[in-house]
Amino acid sequence: MTDEGASTPATRPSRARYDAVVVGGGHNGMTAAAYLAQAGRSVLLLEAGDHLGGATRSARVFPGVDARLSRYSYLVSLMPAAVRDELGLRLDLRRRRFSSYTPLPIDPARGLLVDNADDDATRRSFEAVGAADDATAWRAFGARTAALARAVFGTVTDELPTAEAVREQIGAQWWTDLVERPLGELVERSFSSDLVRGVVLTDALIGTFAGAHDLSLVQNRCFLYHVIGGGTGDWDVPVGGMGAVAAELETACRRAGVEVLTSARATSVGTSGSAVEVAWHDADGREHAVAAGHVLAGCSPRDLDRLRGREPAAEPEGAQLKVNMLLTRLPRLRDPAVDPAAAFSGTFHVHEGYAQLQQAYEEAAAGRVPAVPPSEIYCHSLTDPSILGPDVRERGWHTLTLFGLHMPARLFRGDPEGARAEALAATLRSLDSVLAEPIEDCIALDADGRPCLEARSPVDLETDVGLPGGHIFHRDLSWPWRDRDEGDATPAARWGVATDDARVLLCGAGAVRGGGVSGIPGRSAAMALLGR
Repeated sequence: MTDEGASTPATRPSRARYDAVVVGGGHNGMTAAAYLAQAGRSVLLLEAGDHLGGATRSARVFPGVDARLSRYSYLVSLMPAAVRDELGLRLDLRRRRFSSYTPLPIDPARGLLVDNADDDATRRSFEAVGAADDATAWRAFGARTAALARAVFGTVTDELPTAEAVREQIGAQWWTDLVERPLGELVERSFSSDLVRGVVLTDALIGTFAGAHDLSLVQNRCFLYHVIGGGTGDWDVPVGGMGAVAAELETACRRAGVEVLTSARATSVGTSGSAVEVAWHDADGREHAVAAGHVLAGCSPRDLDRLRGREPAAEPEGAQLKVNMLLTRLPRLRDPAVDPAAAFSGTFHVHEGYAQLQQAYEEAAAGRVPAVPPSEIYCHSLTDPSILGPDVRERGWHTLTLFGLHMPARLFRGDPEGARAEALAATLRSLDSVLAEPIEDCIALDADGRPCLEARSPVDLETDVGLPGGHIFHRDLSWPWRDRDEGDATPAARWGVATDDARVLLCGAGAVRGGGVSGIPGRSAAMALLGR
């Protein structure tokens, strides 16, 4: 197996002091570094792995097979055009025609296909699954979320707005429905069909372990981030896979003059006087240290605590099973009215009815792998075949990415390998129940004769890419605003990247407005440091 984006590690920095040291070479760390270097600052970027990109990367996962899978993150919604334009990123993001396909759990021979290009076809599909009354409600709800997206996403490249300003912009009804009351109330009030309610609720549960009526409202915050991307809520396919995003950011860093060290694992961050000292080990175990005016942490807040010699914050808990597959053909559906290419090019919802999502949540909360795991799938290669080598493409093979919900880290701690196998088997059974043939019959074999299938649990994600507790957002998402306007707030606080030390800033997913593939916290940290 080879990973794209691998770099030859340098052994030592070129100077004793930098304007800024960025710890963590994921997409947000690279974003921050590129902005600062473009502004003429001296920047050292330290990455513990042997490549840049973190969870934003592509890899040839299966031996002897020329297919570059987006191994961890897989779609782009939250990256503002400002980040792409200001850093000169040459990215082709393709819109998917079909939003989603959802087989009816009690009768998978029928399913709901949402066609972004044909409202009449979508209406007929609602009728086919017995949800005709919800077709109009779906359009009205879409118009409401579109207005919400335009209002909120327009703020993400400026300093944090105040809660009062956002409330005024989105209106009192959205504020009540989203910020004050559990999302389940809005979903149940808006739709009557269990199937449609489930499709809507999934946006609140990606990477988030919660029920629809959780009083913490963590599901509400997750929903907000999932429906505002790009000001439209669309989730786009990056041509070339997620590795194309990482590669463009690395190019921007090197073009701007960022000094990059891979295989450089930070071991401490200490402050004294006007400087911050950062120490790390290289690939041979040798220790190095440099001074900096500021440190920007692309790592998680929990890891930053450890680096600063502090008691780490409580460990967050990721809640997903990621499965990567390579197929010799798309599986046949039980629904004769839907082309598999249409169903899998959007988001294919598997047993994500509203009641099913709650049942799976309750089972997982009780410490059991859900009997019928909910999941969602999409096929990158239908929209972007460039991730497949010529031979694989000519054979008509396809990638399939599955994201399983309600698979919290607690299920995998005691027996990581055994629990992963159990969760994978249950997930594949769940998928098979809505297909006309077993998915295993479609899975390709690698050069060693093994199925081209890989599963990663939250525990694996913690090991593979340093996600604390396997949490894809580093910690629970926060509202993308400030509670109130504080005239004496520091630039870092106004941009949502502050720690208790003005010389140490967050620039990763754990910052305010972090989470997802966006570059927003990286840009925010740079703007705070540059005084813009």
